[in-house]
Amino acid sequence: MADMSSKNDAPPSGEHGQRALAARLDWNLIRTFVVVADELNLSRAAERLFVTQPAVSQALKRLQAQLGYALVQRRGPHITLTGAGEEVHRIASGVFADVSSLEMPARDALEQVVGRVKLLSVSRVHSQRYNDFLADFHRRYPRVELEVEVLRGHDVLMALRQNTASFGLGLCRVDTPGIERRLIVPQRYALFCGPPHSLYDRAEVDIARLLHEDLVTFTGDYLGDTLSPLTLFREHHGFQGRLAASSSNLEEVCRLIMCGYGIGFLPEGAFRRETEAGMLRKLPPQEGLADVDIHLLWNTQRPLRVAETVFRDELLAAFDRE
Repeated sequence: MADMSSKNDAPPSGEHGQRALAARLDWNLIRTFVVVADELNLSRAAERLFVTQPAVSQALKRLQAQLGYALVQRRGPHITLTGAGEEVHRIASGVFADVSSLEMPARDALEQVVGRVKLLSVSRVHSQRYNDFLADFHRRYPRVELEVEVLRGHDVLMALRQNTASFGLGLCRVDTPGIERRLIVPQRYALFCGPPHSLYDRAEVDIARLLHEDLVTFTGDYLGDTLSPLTLFREHHGFQGRLAASSSNLEEVCRLIMCGYGIGFLPEGAFRRETEAGMLRKLPPQEGLADVDIHLLWNTQRPLRVAETVFRDELLAAFDRE
């Protein structure tokens, strides 16, 4: 590499020259020079940069051409910095140190999110992605307190209308004034019976056989603040069995079905473990009955605090990923 004349061995001065230089300077070349200045050896610099030695030499030539003065003197295998090179190395090293430090304020900003999020939820939200989100959110925002209260789907909506919570995870099948909803967990409901039931060990069961069986239902047969599609299914197929038991709690509905009170509707995914363990048997139709999905819900008139906004945005982003 030819040594450049010492008369240009100084950076350009003046505000206009600084602006023009900043606009045209290739910062990748600056990074190459910093490594060369650290190593004072082109071969070692090339190894650190994962490029060839000729590529390093070419980068130095281009940088010196952009700056208009020499940065290094090369005599055989030996490299020394010119006076200007030492100054550029000092300045550039400081710039890269400042850029690297940008990560720390970002990490600190995450830890500085402080607040409380109150979440109302229906029971049995069966989703590994939701579990993963909660674990990741707590790791990234350890100072956000999360309170979860389990309610009926109807009560979740009522509480959100009354501004008593940040968000809800619930059943909201239709647009509701003042309530924003975003799909989080798709759910497919099916019919089940428990071991004591006469259908549990029957080899073949058709829908016609189910029409006269006793039923276990949700209290009021309402899901998501509107008439349940499960009720519509019953009416469409002409179910005539008597109501044997009911509950507003999903866990209790499951318990009553497992104890043989009758056949009943449950979300398949949420009770897969009980089904695989033989505590429940899925009944026809095998494709299930209806979709009753879980949504993230919030009151659009309620101003959100920082912690609440972060929780909502992070949760929606987690479920938007493929």
